[in-house]
Amino acid sequence: MPGAGLELRYADADLLVVVKPAGLLAVPGRGEAGAAHLTAQVQAAYPDALAVHRLDMATSGLMLYARGAEMHRRLGAAFAERRVAKAYVAVVEGPLAGDAGEIAAPLAADWPRRPRQQVDPVNGKPALTRWRVLAREADSTRVALEPVTGRTHQLRVHLQSIGHPVRGDALYAPPPLRAARLLLHATRLALAHPRDGRALVFDSAVPF
Repeated sequence: MPGAGLELRYADADLLVVVKPAGLLAVPGRGEAGAAHLTAQVQAAYPDALAVHRLDMATSGLMLYARGAEMHRRLGAAFAERRVAKAYVAVVEGPLAGDAGEIAAPLAADWPRRPRQQVDPVNGKPALTRWRVLAREADSTRVALEPVTGRTHQLRVHLQSIGHPVRGDALYAPPPLRAARLLLHATRLALAHPRDGRALVFDSAVPF
């Protein structure tokens, strides 16, 4: 059966939706040639599959693949034009003040400390994250996150910049990390089907 080893949420002739586990590369990056990655697993079952977007290695959750170059172009344009709604859930350090808000802070590479990113008001690209509190514990807060833009490490850097890093974040949270993995999960994707325009909504239960 195609994709038997994958957590496949949807498959048709045009696109695939797969759940990426934490700790697995989405695609190989610079210096990571030959490393195991989700895209290789998907392409073993669906050779025409092309990743439309990425998740950080430490992040789990829903990833979208196009089948063939034309669908990759269409779905890539949908992402670029912000016609794909994405939702995440995270557990962050400390008690967040308020019930909802926005973080608008431009982001750029922190070149001396790559692959880290940083808030950079001078050279950064605009970035916007919306957040909403789901639950509170004594020393942490569970939040729903909507990245309006899609910058590298955006959610992680934005939350760290307001003093509430994601629990378990080895790049941006101070020790102790208080979690065995990054507590960030891509829980929802919503988009119009690139061929017939019907509404598609995919959800993935948060594993932490």
